[in-house]
Order: sequence, then C-alpha cells, then structure tokens
Amino acid sequence: MKVVVCIKQVPDTKGGVKFNPDGTLDRAAMMTIMNPDDKAGLEAALRLKDQYGAEVTVLTMGLPKAEDVLREAMAMGADKGVLVTDRVLGGADTWATSQTLAGALRNMDYDLIITGRQAIDGDTAQVGPQISEHLNIPVISYAQSLKIDGDSVIVERQYDDRYHVLKAKMPCLITALAELNEPRYMTPGGIFDACKAEITVWGRADLKDVEDSNLGLKGSPTQIAKASDKVRKGAGEKVNLDPAESVDYIVGKLKEKHVI
Repeated sequence: MKVVVCIKQVPDTKGGVKFNPDGTLDRAAMMTIMNPDDKAGLEAALRLKDQYGAEVTVLTMGLPKAEDVLREAMAMGADKGVLVTDRVLGGADTWATSQTLAGALRNMDYDLIITGRQAIDGDTAQVGPQISEHLNIPVISYAQSLKIDGDSVIVERQYDDRYHVLKAKMPCLITALAELNEPRYMTPGGIFDACKAEITVWGRADLKDVEDSNLGLKGSPTQIAKASDKVRKGAGEKVNLDPAESVDYIVGKLKEKHVI
C-alpha cells in the first residue's frame, strides 16, 4: 500500500502574523509549525504503515524552508518527502494550490491520499476535495476514524452530533480531523535519519497536466480585499458603583446588547 500525505507548513499564530503589501501572508517572516489537521492525517498514515507495512510519502508546497516540515514528518516515521517550490507558485489560493498538488500527485503512485480537513491559516477546507476533483477520485471528508477493508477504506465521517459510516474503493482521498488521533512524537533516531535523508524537490516544470493560468497568484480567482492582524480592543468602560447599582448596571448593559 502506498499512502501520500499532503502536509502544510503554517504560521505559528501565537507569535503573530505578518502580511505582504498584496495582502498575502509573509510566510518567510513568521515562525511555523505543521498544520494540526495534517499532523493527524500523517499519524493515520503511520498507523497504516505499522499495521500493513504501507509506504508513506509526505508532500508539501511552499517556500524552500518548508523542507523543515517534511523532515519533521520523516522524523515521525514517513519514508519519503517531496517539496514543490517555485516562485511562480507563490500567492496561490485554494484553487491554485490544489492544482499544484494535483500536478505533483500525477507523478506519484498512491492508493490513498490523506490531507488535513483545513489549514489554520485559511480555514477553508477546500484543498483536499479540490484535489480529488482534479484527480477524479472519490473523497471522504471530516474523517474521525478510518480502517482498511481489502481494497477499500471505511471512514467515520463527522456530521453535527453524529457520524456517517462511508466506504470508498481506493484510490481515494480522505481529509482528516485533528480529533482523528493523537500524533506521535519524533524519535531521536528518527530525527537523526531525517536530517540525513534526501528530499525530492520539484518545480513548475515537474507538474503534470497543469496550465500556467491555474497557478500562483495570477491563477487564483480568490482575491484578498483587506488583511490585518489582530484587532486591538479598546480599554473598555470602567465604573465605580456599589453592589446593588452594579447589578442594575450589568443587567441594563446585557439588555442593551440583546443578550437577555
């Protein structure tokens, strides 16, 4: 079994975010982490490796420093890493990103593709399903558990206060929730091996069956109208009242805001 996990290096929002003049994220200027949903998807693939001997390849698109997130994944147990990086791919929205990843995946052998449900820097949950459309394979999203049954995968798909049980024949694509599992830690030996491992690097020329008009900022139909960091809150209103007056004041404010 061959499993490809699409992972993304995302900004560590605890350290704040920075923007370019065109409204896109200045990724080079921010601390980064592996996207949480993607890490759960990676753990699911590694459990398939433990159980069935699956070969796990991690794929990412990003700046050259995104190699770090691939090495992290390999230190956790992934077998191979593929980085897609090229200046012409910068500024991509979900459409252009999914086109890029699909172009890379057409060069790879896979039975199962796993992506995270969504990335914390966009929260769109669009890229995984879009990849499946480009590759013309089934997709099951919002996976909270999965298991293999012969040449098929059975998934519990989260839905409101319940879940659906769905079965799809491979090859197919699964989008994973962070709640799918508890990802493992890197091991000392894994870190050592990952530091020595060779990362495959592809550029625009290596993407298969993708038009230039669908790549990068120019190929992105979604345009950012405005971007800003956290909105700073004002100092608020301070009052000095006795307990009885304070109760009346608070109740009055709650009624004013239609809370009660």
